Amino acid sequence: MKTLKTFIILITVFISYSNAKAQDNPAGVAVNNVLTAYLDVKNALTADDKAAAKTKAADLLTAITAVPMNKLTPEQHKLWMTYFEKLRFDSKHISESDAIDHQREHFTSLSKNLYEVTKGLKLNTATVYEQYCPMKKATWLSETSAVKNPYYGKQMLTCGKTTETLTPAVK
Repeated sequence: MKTLKTFIILITVFISYSNAKAQDNPAGVAVNNVLTAYLDVKNALTADDKAAAKTKAADLLTAITAVPMNKLTPEQHKLWMTYFEKLRFDSKHISESDAIDHQREHFTSLSKNLYEVTKGLKLNTATVYEQYCPMKKATWLSETSAVKNPYYGKQMLTCGKTTETLTPAVK
């Protein structure tokens, strides 16, 4: 009985420690905020809503610049710095444009670069799906396995396929 009680206490302490560590990772929280803001842009483009895409891209730009680079490991920092300016550039262009075609053009490279960041940093707390549009020959990230194409929106909403699943790297 005493062994069972000790085991339960150890498991409780371990779970509490794990939860505290996840919450103590400001870089992980910030990178997941970037991913969430990106998904908001994707969902706006999927709905053919250029005004929302513009607004959500401004939020994405804010999230990108808020990542505390000094809290990343040296390897993570190097990867982040490789893509930081590219992510900033595309989100800024989307946030400044009223033309959905131009927004989608920048979304293509934004998606490619954020995929590399998400896969390389291994800080995502939720499953992320890479999806591919054969008409556009471009990928995007999604929070769901159901295809909802941001490049063609309502015109070709379900055109595409899931090409990779990035499981949560951090719980």
